[in-house]
Amino acid sequence: MAARRSSKRTRRRRGRFGFLYKALSLVLILAAIVAGCIVFFRVNDVAVSGESKYTAQEIIDVTGVQQGDNLLLLPRNQIVKRILTQLPYVSNVNLRLSLPDTLLISVTECAPAALVQGGEGWWIIDARGKLLEQVSAPTVRPDLAKVTGITALLPTVGTKLAVAEEEQTKLSSLTRLLTAMENRAMLGRVGAIDLTAAARLTFLYDGRITVKLPLVDEKVEAKLEGLERAMESIQDNERGTLDLTRDIGERWYFDPE
Repeated sequence: MAARRSSKRTRRRRGRFGFLYKALSLVLILAAIVAGCIVFFRVNDVAVSGESKYTAQEIIDVTGVQQGDNLLLLPRNQIVKRILTQLPYVSNVNLRLSLPDTLLISVTECAPAALVQGGEGWWIIDARGKLLEQVSAPTVRPDLAKVTGITALLPTVGTKLAVAEEEQTKLSSLTRLLTAMENRAMLGRVGAIDLTAAARLTFLYDGRITVKLPLVDEKVEAKLEGLERAMESIQDNERGTLDLTRDIGERWYFDPE
């Protein structure tokens, strides 16, 4: 009987030691893997792809990544943030690792959409309201729509356009309109955008048609589709005002000059 109890105690001790041995072995294996990663996966090359206003070297310089840095320990979120804030014409960044030694950076460029006034000059913005660059006058970029009726507050390159509280609705309407126009490849035909009225916005289209839209309208895509249909029936040499403030299901109203 005593012999059996002694045998059980021996087996329990062996079981405990076996568990500790396995746990220690696992720790040692993980430590070896981590050490191997630190030693072997070093940055040897950084490759940049995608259309951009900036050169590949300008983008690489902003990342702060140096040859010999550990590839697996790179602060990827910080790298993306640096690129987006210091290179405002970049809208999206994607980082990938190509083991054993390459960092792949893919960028997407912001498209300039309009000009707004603020501070001591005018600011180029993209369709979503990101401040891309300051210019001295709107005539510097005659290809972009000049926006009136809102003013940028404390504008800084790389940040979102901020306006006074009473102009928030106008800003939302502007970015909604610009985004819809960008999606339909219409931005190149838009001239001045006027947001000074309380309940509507107007813009010059094709250099000859003044278009009226409700200031707050969730059907912007449908309104622009109506604009395109209306332009098919307006003669190339006609000038006038196109009223799209009514429901898009109704016929539009064109008042020629």
